[in-house]
Amino acid sequence: MVDFKADERLNTLNHSCAHVMAQAVKHLYPQAKFWVGPVVKEGFYYDIDLGDDIINDEAIAAIEKEMKKVCKEGKKIYRREISKAEAMEMFKDDPYKLDLIEGLEDGNISVYDQGDFTDLCRGPHVDNTKLCKNFKLVKYSGVYWKGDANNHVMQRIYGVCFPTPEELEEHLKLLEEAKDRDHRKIGKEMNLFMSDDLVGRGLPMFLPKGYTVWQELENYIKAKERKLGYLHVMTPCVGTVNLYKTSGHWDHYKDNMFPAMEVEGESFVLRPMNCPHHMMIYANRMHSYKDLPIRIGEIAHDFRFEASGTLKGIERGRHFCQNDAHLFVTPEQIESEFSQVVDLIFDTYKDFNITDYRCVLSLRDPADKVKYHDDDEMWNTAENALRKVLDDLGIDYTEEIGEAAFYGPKLDVNVKPAIGNEYTLSTCQLDFCLPEKFNLTYIDKDGTKKTPVVLHRAILGSLDRFMAYILEETKGNLPLWLAPVQARIIPVKNEDEELNAYSHELFSYLDENGIRVEIDERAEKLGYRVRTAQVEKVPYLIILGKNEVKDGTVSYRLHGEQATTTVPKEEFLAMLKDEIATKKINPAALK
Repeated sequence: MVDFKADERLNTLNHSCAHVMAQAVKHLYPQAKFWVGPVVKEGFYYDIDLGDDIINDEAIAAIEKEMKKVCKEGKKIYRREISKAEAMEMFKDDPYKLDLIEGLEDGNISVYDQGDFTDLCRGPHVDNTKLCKNFKLVKYSGVYWKGDANNHVMQRIYGVCFPTPEELEEHLKLLEEAKDRDHRKIGKEMNLFMSDDLVGRGLPMFLPKGYTVWQELENYIKAKERKLGYLHVMTPCVGTVNLYKTSGHWDHYKDNMFPAMEVEGESFVLRPMNCPHHMMIYANRMHSYKDLPIRIGEIAHDFRFEASGTLKGIERGRHFCQNDAHLFVTPEQIESEFSQVVDLIFDTYKDFNITDYRCVLSLRDPADKVKYHDDDEMWNTAENALRKVLDDLGIDYTEEIGEAAFYGPKLDVNVKPAIGNEYTLSTCQLDFCLPEKFNLTYIDKDGTKKTPVVLHRAILGSLDRFMAYILEETKGNLPLWLAPVQARIIPVKNEDEELNAYSHELFSYLDENGIRVEIDERAEKLGYRVRTAQVEKVPYLIILGKNEVKDGTVSYRLHGEQATTTVPKEEFLAMLKDEIATKKINPAALK
């Protein structure tokens, strides 16, 4: 996907098209008032107050029609500067513009004119509305003014604009593919998860089939961790405010946490992360240098108060389950343990065929003494240690200043999904700070107490986001070992007793051998039941007729293919078991 914000040419063009859209809206809805209309990675949008009118599909069509008129008129776009007082007078009837103007410093303010429309804007813009003719309004939604749930709702309209119709057409094709790949659409078709505003926005619920996938991911990563000596724990998803004051999260992360709860004179909060709890587990008893490294892992429930506009299915919610671990090590063990974490990340990526990623070494901004723990020696030691490991492993990486956690530098592995924008999937963070805050110690070789170093790491990130990523990458065509239903039996004729008996016999045979199998005996036509299995992305479709009953065989069809293969049921089972054991990629996911 193109990044409209980063591309200077597209940025200017889309900024101008946002003004064209606002002008068209003003023609159709004279009462309309406007907040902001920026360019973002996905194109442009404008937040609009239409009073009692609402935006729907019919309104979007009318706005697009009016925008075409504005473009066809070819109005010149002019920039001029006015004083703050003049701006206040010009926009005196628009409280949103007045709010923006009041926040500006005294001095000249730029506005842009195009025909009968004037807007407050820094620019730059193209010089004529006719250059904005290759546009499309792509979606609309309701948003709180300034993103604050205490404010009223405005209507946000999104659009894109390109220099040529060919570029627009190509982008719209990509958007259609993105809709088909959207994990929210796939999750609904496959009955994996749901959400309901009565439960709460950003609080998705996993249905039986979705929870099956979730459990497979949990079992997978915990098995890999156990082989490396991880000890798994379970800790509560609440903690006292004092716990987070001790860790520093209360000062550095409070805005992303749910409000505190007062209970019997104590203040509690839903945890946004798990490190304070794991620090307390380490502190539960004395440790010798011989005990280290200690690797504490947990599939932990966390809660973060994400802005409503950023919520996106299970990719980004207010509740999620983190594949978290904290490694307590001596300074001498930093490089070997960090190296082991990096190996685990890339070994996991091989199993899931993840190849499009980049590594980022996130460093502090030395000038920011508020965000980051103020200890130059600690930061230099930590950053150089991570650099050395990455260099020794021959890993390509970029450095980004100001992206570190408040307690230490980190390696972020960012993936570029099939749709949407790049985001972090895996991370490993080096921390000299929290062990000191919690007074953690171990007895060293010389009998003195020393402070351990902690590696915070998440391989799958959150299981929720990882599942969303895999669903979109595979279009829901999960590898057999991960599929919620691995095979579905469909008898050709439901009323045939002998056929039904064999269907249940085959079901029991596969089920007892660990295959997740279902029978579709609904009183529906064969074609309908086959299509249902296709929509639900069932990897193996088993069609049973009289020949299969007579020969004791299985006739199966791979999802996405038309050819049917007939084999003895024992051979079919052996094939499935081998595919599960080797974690073979579903061929349909590669199409």
